[in-house]
Amino acid sequence: MNQYPLLRNASFAFPFVLIWTSAFPAAKIGLIDSPPLLFLTLRFLVAGALMLAWAHWRGTLRKLTLQELGVLSALGLLNHALYLGLSWTGMGSLSSGLSTILISANPIVVAVLSSFLLREPLTRQKVLGLALGFVGVAFIVRNRIGSSTDTIEGFMLVLAALLTLAFGTVLYKKWPVRTDVVTGTGFQIILSGVLLLPVALLMEDWSAISWTPSFVAAFAWLVLGVSITGYQLWFNLLERGSASAASVWLFLTPPLGLLAGAWLLGEPLNRVDFIGILPVILGIVLVTKAR
Repeated sequence: MNQYPLLRNASFAFPFVLIWTSAFPAAKIGLIDSPPLLFLTLRFLVAGALMLAWAHWRGTLRKLTLQELGVLSALGLLNHALYLGLSWTGMGSLSSGLSTILISANPIVVAVLSSFLLREPLTRQKVLGLALGFVGVAFIVRNRIGSSTDTIEGFMLVLAALLTLAFGTVLYKKWPVRTDVVTGTGFQIILSGVLLLPVALLMEDWSAISWTPSFVAAFAWLVLGVSITGYQLWFNLLERGSASAASVWLFLTPPLGLLAGAWLLGEPLNRVDFIGILPVILGIVLVTKAR
């Protein structure tokens, strides 16, 4: 079905974007007391185990074939391990503005990939909506672009993170695994933790993790709020419509991220930045209603 009702799916999309946005300040707090890869590995293993236990309790957990496990491993690698591993590492040497601009190009990359891999039509209305959304994001973070901390290594890592998430989004639609969202997401997350574990152990030291109250709080939220609740909302959103129509909601991340940063981290907030929310909202409407 090509029509993607805007209001019907907002009940999934808006809570997802709020949770997705909250992951950035939570990660920033947690990374003070832990190296990034070990933090992610622990997060994936705990969240995946909890989700599979939940699926077992619901009676939906079943034995998967080797092919299904292979598909879920590939999706977990792209959507979780590589995306977050690359972006968290890259943002350590890239300004927040430039990082936001790169990651916010995700809906555009997804739309282009979907036109080739999923045969989703890339109409003029959809192109206009994507352009408006990206212009709005660029306006919102315009004062944060460019920094003495920007490096080519950081830029390439965040760019690679963008591409892995876009491919993971499209391949989720192209390679469907016939299982419920809880089971599928649980396997994706725990397999991504298993794949990331040897890399984390090779590059980082367990003793570097400091179990402070702030780290425990950030870790708990990233496991329960983001990995379990947020990813379920995201994959439900993907199953209800096209890949490009689902991903366009990510354009809301920068303005909500500014609010979260101001509230949780005391970062400066300029009200003029929110003029950019108007083309973002118009872009979302155009893409989600495009045939």
